[in-house]
Amino acid sequence: MTAGHRISGLLGSAEMARAFTIAVLAAVFSSLSIERMSSQVTLATVISLLCVLGAAILWVRREELSLLRVAPTSLLVFLVWALVSLIWTTDKSDTLFAWMSLFGYGFLAITIGHIRDTLQTVRALGDTLRVLLLVSLGIEILSGVLLDVPFTFLGVQGNLALGGPIQGIFGSRNMLGFVAVVALITFAIEWRSQSLDAKIAVPSIALATMLAILSASPTVLVLAFAVGVVTVALTIVRHAPADRRNAVQWVLGVLVAMALAAAFALRHPIIALMDAGSDFSIRATLWNTILDFVAVKPIQGWGWFGGWPAGEYPFNYINFTLDDHHQSALNSYFDVLLQLGTAGLVLFLLLGGIATVRSWLVASVRRSVVYAWTPLMLVTLAVESMFESFTIVGAGWFLLVLCALRAGQSRSWRENIDAAQTGVIPTLRTEG
Repeated sequence: MTAGHRISGLLGSAEMARAFTIAVLAAVFSSLSIERMSSQVTLATVISLLCVLGAAILWVRREELSLLRVAPTSLLVFLVWALVSLIWTTDKSDTLFAWMSLFGYGFLAITIGHIRDTLQTVRALGDTLRVLLLVSLGIEILSGVLLDVPFTFLGVQGNLALGGPIQGIFGSRNMLGFVAVVALITFAIEWRSQSLDAKIAVPSIALATMLAILSASPTVLVLAFAVGVVTVALTIVRHAPADRRNAVQWVLGVLVAMALAAAFALRHPIIALMDAGSDFSIRATLWNTILDFVAVKPIQGWGWFGGWPAGEYPFNYINFTLDDHHQSALNSYFDVLLQLGTAGLVLFLLLGGIATVRSWLVASVRRSVVYAWTPLMLVTLAVESMFESFTIVGAGWFLLVLCALRAGQSRSWRENIDAAQTGVIPTLRTEG
């Protein structure tokens, strides 16, 4: 056997697929720590090398892939629009680098989506987040209890002994809260799918819950409530008789619409109850200022930048006007609207919306509980996007692309084209 065949065999092996998945998840969710402990160049190098390795793996496995189903159309169109914004952006180099980051994280998600199934992905994510949350807790204990010294290079303030807020290795309490909720969903799915013993699952859930509470993030309560409501709704749909399932879906849809309307009408009491008035006031002021700049370029936006670069217009002027140091719009939808205009926002909403509908329909008829992971994750991303811009950069964007790909693999117009070429009729078997 030649060296080329041995390398191809290694790249195409299940062991390589698992190792690659773990390495990608660790790098993606540790991105901020990698950047702060070294530099942006180091992080870019790590992501680039993983992309090269991922491309090699996909090339070796090319016979398993269908070109039509490599990535969702909505994702490709959004990426193209972000790249086209190079034409009118205020800084072409920053936009190009930001787009390359967007593409890199997205490509890694696409690679994992093709070489790992949903259960394998959930198990790999669970293993990764268990380690990262333990590392976060360890660093907080070291900083806030043993040494009583903040680790400024990681953004750790050392407030564990005071009961929080803590940040772990994720840079901010809101990011830690978001990751903890993602971990909770993942650990619960692992346990329910019987891929994890209770002796590991229960401590894992307890760890994620504790860190979510200690993060003192006001968004955690909203995320937990939203995920809880969606979980109950999905459980009702999954257990409904097949002939009544559509009716149940419509009833739940009407109830959700009514709940959203009620939440909007009672937004001020809800904000007061969450003790997040000042936090929300800051966001509301920021969003109103952003809308003034959106009005200048309503269709195309100011160009894609992802996170706000320091000293770049219009972000520096927004911060100057508010006398603040915002690094994002604190809302994914407002950030996309500002950077890519209404056209970009529509594409972004289509990407997430289509994926959510597809994944919900799949989870409602498939018996295995593992299919619930994708819609629950998409709901988490959608809700978190109202309070932070995590979904357009780094781990949040990675999860969005991965979930969109997962949803498209089970319900897509491409299946009909593949069926015409192969003679196999795609079906989605209904399971009671």
